[in-house]
Amino acid sequence: MTEATAELGSSAAPASGVRAAPAPLSSPTGDLIRLLVLFLVAGVVLVPLLLTALGGFKSLGELRTTLFFPNEWHWQNYWDILSSWRYWEVLFNSTFISGVTVILTLALAAPAAFAFAHLHFFGEKFLFNYLILGLTFPFATAILPLFIKVRDLGLLDSHWGVIWPQVAFHQAISVLLFRNAFRSIPHELLESALVDGCGYMRFFFWITLPLSGPILATVSVITFVQSWNNFLLPLVVLNTDSEYPWPLGLMAYQGEYMTAWNLVLAFITLTILPAILMFIFAQKYIVAGLTAGAVKG
Repeated sequence: MTEATAELGSSAAPASGVRAAPAPLSSPTGDLIRLLVLFLVAGVVLVPLLLTALGGFKSLGELRTTLFFPNEWHWQNYWDILSSWRYWEVLFNSTFISGVTVILTLALAAPAAFAFAHLHFFGEKFLFNYLILGLTFPFATAILPLFIKVRDLGLLDSHWGVIWPQVAFHQAISVLLFRNAFRSIPHELLESALVDGCGYMRFFFWITLPLSGPILATVSVITFVQSWNNFLLPLVVLNTDSEYPWPLGLMAYQGEYMTAWNLVLAFITLTILPAILMFIFAQKYIVAGLTAGAVKG
C-alpha cells in the first residue's frame, strides 16, 4: 500500500508542478469581428478614392447618372491633365514646398528632440511643455497673425511664405515623436561614447541618426502629406497663379457658370497619387517609428 501510494505521489508530483497553459489571447469570433471592422474602415477610406478615380474616366453627363464603373471609358480626361503644362507646374510647386518643408523640419526638430531626450538643463520641462502646447491650437486660429508676419517679412506671394510657417507648426509633433524615439536608445551607449571621447554632436550624427531610420521616415511622411494637402495657408499667402500648389490649381477647372467635374476628379487622382505611394512604400517604417519608445525594455 505504501509503495503504491509513493508511486502515485511521485507520478502526481510532476503533474502538480506543471504550469497550466495560458489561455489563448484571441478567439475565432474575436478575429472575425476585428477582420470585419478592418474591412469596414478600409472601405470607408478606399471607396471614395475609387469613386474619384473612376469619375475621372466619365463624361460630364455620365458623372451624374452612374456611380461606379462608366459605360464608356474616357481616357482623354487623364491625358488632357497629363499633357497640360498647368498640371506639371502645380505639381512642381507642391513638390518644392513639401520637400523643403520636410528637410527644414527634420533639420530643426531632430537636434531639439535630442537635447530634450539626453541633455538636462534648467527649464527643460517648461520649454518642452511650452513647445508641445502648440498641438492644442488649430492652424486656422493663427492664420491672421501669420499673414501679418509673412507680410512684414516680405514673403507674400512666395513659396517661402508657405514653407516657414509650415515648418514652425510641424515642430511640436515632430519634436514629440523624435524625443520618444531618441529616449529608447540605451543611455549606456551615450555614456560609453562620452567616455571614449565622443561628443554630443558626434553621437547625434554618427550614432543616433543612423539608428533612427523609422522615426525619420515617419516624421518625413507626416510632414510631407500635411504640407502636400495644405490649402488655407497657400490661399492666403499666394496670389500668382504660377506659384499655386495643387490644392489651388483645382480652381483652373472651375468656371463662373460651369465646373468640369470629370477633369477635377482626374486632376485630384493624379495629384494625390504621390502621397498615397509614399504611405505604401513607407508604411512599415511609419509603424516602427510611431511605436518607438512606447515600450521601455
